[in-house]
Amino acid sequence: MQAITASDRDAGVSGLALTELPHPHASENDVVVRVHAAGFTRGELDWPGTWSDRAGRDRAPSVPGHEVSGVVTELGYGTTGLTVGQRVFGLADWTRNGSLAEYVAVEARNLAPLPADVDHTAAAALSISGLTAWQGLFDHARIVTGQTVLVHGAAGGVGSVAVQLAVEAGARVIGTGRAADRDYVLSLGTHTFLDLSGDWPARTGEVDVVFDAIGGDVLDRSAALVRAGGTLVTVAQPPTVRPRDGRALFFVVEPDRARLQDLAQRLRDGRLTVRVGAVRPLAEAVAAFTPGQRVPGRTIIRVTED
Repeated sequence: MQAITASDRDAGVSGLALTELPHPHASENDVVVRVHAAGFTRGELDWPGTWSDRAGRDRAPSVPGHEVSGVVTELGYGTTGLTVGQRVFGLADWTRNGSLAEYVAVEARNLAPLPADVDHTAAAALSISGLTAWQGLFDHARIVTGQTVLVHGAAGGVGSVAVQLAVEAGARVIGTGRAADRDYVLSLGTHTFLDLSGDWPARTGEVDVVFDAIGGDVLDRSAALVRAGGTLVTVAQPPTVRPRDGRALFFVVEPDRARLQDLAQRLRDGRLTVRVGAVRPLAEAVAAFTPGQRVPGRTIIRVTED
């Protein structure tokens, strides 16, 4: 099969290549998925799991990409809950070969059934973004109706979903981003948009929750905005500056089949949208990793046509 492989940790993007790999093996409780659409995170070439397995052993060359939507072609021993020929979407394992390939082996529990009327491209874009937004807002920050939520990176894949979920939950939402993002972020239902090129902390006021998908200075400056008892939650990096009288936490998204099904239903109902900025074939996946390319929304790799 064809796959994108990362061969050298120090080489970064220049170490990526389109190569031929053996067909994956379905271990116990696995399924093999023929990949129709896949998503990736540009920073994953720096993740330890990209280069070593769960036992810490080197596994280069490895296949990046952890968002997958496709069709089950094979069941491993003991696998239940999914069937051959079923449309599925979800998360490829962090420490195994990922989804930028024609086929991928995934733990069955990491995947959810995909309704026939949801496109594989949208499903791949929803997997990590949807679960990350939900877990950050509800599992970790525990937002409730009437609170004020500040979402950094509100035009991005994770941030745009977080805005929509927070608005639906009855929160007053402030979204941040670049000036060019204003109209899109406001169209999601935010009450206020703040341009991060200006003195945005002075115009924010106190908030109950900060949901950060940017990190760096933006994350550090946000700690002072969290009111007593509030929460700062980030997916960018462990926070170094903490609210004076609140919580600060960094988390990594976890698979959740039931939540994926709920998010897919929201997509079908029109209560949730995902922003896909570009769709590229597998042969162009290496170019899509190139730093500095800013595409509004998620870049999705189309591996197999429906």
